[in-house]
Order: sequence, then structure tokens, then C-alpha cells
Amino acid sequence: MDVKKTLAVLLTVHNRREQTIACLDNLYAQQLSTDVAMDVYLVDDGCTDGTAEEVLKRFQQIHIIPADGTLYWNRGMHLAWETAAREQDYDYYMWLNDDTNLFANAINDLLVLCAVNSDKAIIVGATKNVKGDKLTYGGRIGTQIAACDGEPHEVERFNGNIVLVPNPVYHILGNLDNYYRHSKGDIDYGIRARKHGVKMWQCGNVLGVCEAHATIDDWCNPLVPFKRRWHLMHMPNGMPPHEVFHLEKQTNFILASFHFLSTYVHCLFPQFWPKRC
Repeated sequence: MDVKKTLAVLLTVHNRREQTIACLDNLYAQQLSTDVAMDVYLVDDGCTDGTAEEVLKRFQQIHIIPADGTLYWNRGMHLAWETAAREQDYDYYMWLNDDTNLFANAINDLLVLCAVNSDKAIIVGATKNVKGDKLTYGGRIGTQIAACDGEPHEVERFNGNIVLVPNPVYHILGNLDNYYRHSKGDIDYGIRARKHGVKMWQCGNVLGVCEAHATIDDWCNPLVPFKRRWHLMHMPNGMPPHEVFHLEKQTNFILASFHFLSTYVHCLFPQFWPKRC
């Protein structure tokens, strides 16, 4: 009997039932190579909209991990990864956002580029908006998403929407940093990869659809009252200054200190800042 390559797909979800089901529909419709065995680990972070029940009804094979609603994206993904790795030493671990719909050959494209890099690099998939006229998330060179021009591009960091981490890289870098609650864990992982000499590549073609988030967050929106801005800034899905500092001190302590202070200033005086937070 042939030994298959094992893949663990990791998701964390909270009250986005329709999006979660659409994401899983596309995931299970993947045109996988016959030598790939896929398992899915999904953290139900306190859903109250029936997400877990609907997932179990449609996809009985999924490993659902219950949580209390306080994990948010990064800590939810950390738990999913921790659970998967405890169950089995998978050949590949794939991060997938539940608002992302994969194209049919997305996972094969990730695995092919990973093999080209001898399973020693992180492989990223870019997404576009529903209209198809704009890249939304993926690997980044500077502040720009790398081009999807048919050729893979080496990138400097990445968004966590579609990310493949092969086993040898996992054993170098480990899990996401549990210090972060919601965002920044993906950027942190890229920083750690660079420090350890692990390359990051984006596939040459767009691998899925995901709409971009709002261009301005409420914590820095001058139309939102200050008291609410202050509260939202400190929320896990806002811009908690201590997490900003924890991330950026790895590369530049002085710049990290400046951004720690400027985050507060941005919240206090958003009218003097660029429109995008």
C-alpha cells in the first residue's frame, strides 16, 4: 500500500456560518492528488450562530475543537495547530481563513511549489476580490502583494489566509506565537522565518477569493467617539499597542518604541493621520 503525504488544514471560526460553510465546500472540492491525505482541524471559538452544528452535519470527518470565544484568530490557529501536531506529525500544515474560498487546484499548486523548494520553504497563496480586479491578501514585497504573473515570487512576509508550512519548517519555527491574540501572528511568523533562513514563496497564480477588509478601522476613525476608539484599540482585533511593540522589537527596538507611542497618538488624533490605519 502506498504511503500518502499527510496534510492538516487549520481554521478558526467565530459566527460566520455561511462563510465557513462556503470555505469548507471549496476545501473539500479540491482536486487533490491521490497521494495526499487531508485532515481538517477547526476551532469553534464560541460560535453562537450554529456554525459547529452545521459543520458537523455536512462534514462529519472534521476535527472540531471547542473554545470559549476569547481566542480570536491567532490563538485559535495556535490551538488548531497544537491539536493537529499532537495527533500526528503531519507532512504539511496549511492555514486557511474561513472567509477565503479556494480555487479547485489551490492545494496542489501549493504542494508543487513546496516540492520545488524541497519542502524547506513556506508557500503562500494570493487571493483576489470577488470582482477579480484586485489582489487582496498574500505574500508581500515591501507593502505590496507580490504579482501573480504565472511565476512564483520570493516574498518578505505574508498574510495568513492561505499558507502552507511543510514539516521540516514546522520543526524549525514551531507554532504561531501565542502572545498575539488576533492579528500579527502571521507577520511574526515571517520575521521568525527570515531569522532562521527559511524562504517564503508565493505561488504564481491567484489561489482563491477573499474580500479585503474595510480600509479604515473604527479605533482610528475620527467619526467614532474617542471613548469607543480607545476601547476598540485595546481589543484583540483592534491595535493593542503592547502587541505592536512585541512584534516590531524583534527587528528594530527604536522603531517599535515609536510605533507603540504613535498608536496612542493615532487613536487620540485620528484626523491628522492618513485614512488607512
